[in-house]
Amino acid sequence: MIIPHQQLSPDALRGLMEEFITREGTDYGHSEVSLDAKVEQVQRQLERGDVVIVFDLATESVSLLTRRDAEQLANQ
Repeated sequence: MIIPHQQLSPDALRGLMEEFITREGTDYGHSEVSLDAKVEQVQRQLERGDVVIVFDLATESVSLLTRRDAEQLANQ
């Protein structure tokens, strides 16, 4: 189930984005990118609809997925 990011409080949304960013261990190349900059990038992706918040009823967990991955998961 896709949850609109606007339904989360700012603190909850920030916590979810930070957890996702630190879990993924993304490599940004030669230059170091701050956590705040990474959060801003994810926020823009959410606003564009490229990334969505997905709630999994089976595991009662929330995650961020690309819209394409979320749609493929929903079709399974």
